[in-house]
Amino acid sequence: MTQRIVAVDGPAGAGKSTVSRRLARVLRFRYVDSGAMYRVIGVLAAERGIELTDSEALAALCDETRIDFEDRNGVLRTMAGDRDLTRAIRTPEAGQLASKVSVVPAVRERLVGKQRAMEAEGPLVMEGRDIGTAVFPDAAVKIYLTASVEERARRRCAELAERGVIVDAGCVAEEIADRDRRDQSRAHSPLRAAEDAIVIDTTGENIDTVVARLRVVVERVCSA
Repeated sequence: MTQRIVAVDGPAGAGKSTVSRRLARVLRFRYVDSGAMYRVIGVLAAERGIELTDSEALAALCDETRIDFEDRNGVLRTMAGDRDLTRAIRTPEAGQLASKVSVVPAVRERLVGKQRAMEAEGPLVMEGRDIGTAVFPDAAVKIYLTASVEERARRRCAELAERGVIVDAGCVAEEIADRDRRDQSRAHSPLRAAEDAIVIDTTGENIDTVVARLRVVVERVCSA
């Protein structure tokens, strides 16, 4: 068992980022957003005109791109080499690009390798869609968060509104449902809960309560 790894999986908008960041903070673990890594590759591929089905070119892009997460005055920045892509990867378009490149086996192979290497840097709370099933199947604690499509769309719209981006809730719900189908049906590391994962439906749940509950579980397991 990988004693100091907490794997948090689930579909888009289920609360993974908020729960994972807060849980990492209270545990004093490093926080890693694996989905941001796929967003980086998707955005860079689009910038360079790389076809999202070109496995060889996408693999080369993964190999040459150094992806880091830097805490700058309490704000987590996603870096691709020296470029700060924090804002660029948080658009709806970037989310769709990430979902498309994530079905390419060569991309998943490269990025999973980068994710596993992060274990050497200390205790982790890593969020994504296949952390507990593929990246760290021996993680000490596996968590799967979910929520209704309507709730997830509402959260996404609110998040974008805070950035001044107004979108149609119905369109967002359709995009989320489409991404769910793509993530759950892909041949390589499909989205699913690990058999031994703690499954929590966050629809209508207080996030602080969820974090407090999970903190107790993690501290008990990791101190055993």
